[in-house]
Amino acid sequence: MAAVSPVRPLPSPTRLPAAFARRRVLLIGDLVADHYLYGQTDRVSREAPVLIVRYESSEVKLGGGANVAANVRALGGQVTAVGVLGADAMGRSLRKLCDEAGIRLHAVSGKDIQTETKTRILAGGVSTTRQQMLRVDRGQQGPLSPRIRKAIAKQVEAAARDADAVVVSDYGAGVVGDEVRETLRKLAADGMPVCVDSRYSLSSFTGLTVCKPNEPELEHLSGHRVRSEADLLEAGHAARKNLDCQALLVTRGRHGMALFDADGGVDLIPVYGAKAAVDVTGAGDTVIASFSLALAAGATFGEAARLANIAGALVVQKPGTATVSRDELLGELRGTR
Repeated sequence: MAAVSPVRPLPSPTRLPAAFARRRVLLIGDLVADHYLYGQTDRVSREAPVLIVRYESSEVKLGGGANVAANVRALGGQVTAVGVLGADAMGRSLRKLCDEAGIRLHAVSGKDIQTETKTRILAGGVSTTRQQMLRVDRGQQGPLSPRIRKAIAKQVEAAARDADAVVVSDYGAGVVGDEVRETLRKLAADGMPVCVDSRYSLSSFTGLTVCKPNEPELEHLSGHRVRSEADLLEAGHAARKNLDCQALLVTRGRHGMALFDADGGVDLIPVYGAKAAVDVTGAGDTVIASFSLALAAGATFGEAARLANIAGALVVQKPGTATVSRDELLGELRGTR
C-alpha cells in the first residue's frame, strides 16, 4: 500500500479564487426548493402530544443541485444548471431565485413533474433560538419519462460545449439517468473534469473524473466498515478502483477529508479550523462546488481538496442552506477574517 502523503499547505492560496470569475461550470442534477417555515411555540396541543406552532414567516432557498450552482456563483464562477422543475409554485420560486443569483437555468418541464421540495418547520419560544422540528419532503413519485430523460441528456451535451468543468449533484430524484451518465463518461474521456456527488447511486457513476462520498457512503460503496485509519485506506482504495475514477474525495466531517488517487496515493487532510459546526445543511454542496471550480481554474486534485476543505469549514458556521462568497474565502486565505 502506498504511503500516506503528509499534509501540505495550499500553494499560492489566493491564485485559484482570483481565477474563478473566468471559469464556467455546468451543474447537472436535482434542483430542490428548500422551503423554511418559521414560527413561535409556547404550548402543547390538547389534541395530541405535539407542540403548536404559531406561523410567523417563510422563505424559499436554492437547495440540492441548485445550491451547488448558487455556491459556484457566490465564489465568482459562471454556472449553467440543467435539471427539471415543475410548473408549480416552488418551481416558479426556484426559477426566480436562479435568475436573481445569475444562474443560467436550462430546466426541463412536464405536466407530471413536481418540483422537489423540502419543507422545514423551525420554531422556538419568545426568547429562545428556533430549532428544526419537522421536515416534509415532496417531489417525483416515479421515474421520469423517456422523453424527459432524453431532453435532459441533450441539454447536457449542448451546455457542456462551453464548460470548463461539470458537476453532478444527484439527490435521488431521477434526473441523472442512464442517458446522462453515458454523456458524462464521454465528456470525462475527452478530458473534461466531471465531479460527482451522489447520495444513493454513486456506484453507477463509473469512469468519471472525481467521485465524492462521505464516510457512510464510502462504507456502502466498498463493503468495508470504517473504524480506523487502516479501514479508511482499505475502503478508499477499493472504492476508487471500483468506480474507475481518477480521484476519490471522501468527506469525513470533524475528521476532515481523504483524497485517493489512481496511483495508489492518499492525502489525509485534517478539518480546517477549531470552531464547532453550527449547521451542516448543504455543506457537501459547498465542497463539491468549490472543488470543481478549483479544477476548472487549473488546480491539482490536492489543491482543489484543500480549498474545498476551507470553504466547507466556513459554510458550516452559517445556519440553514448557505453559500460561501469569494471574498469570504479570500479573507480566510489571507487571514483577514
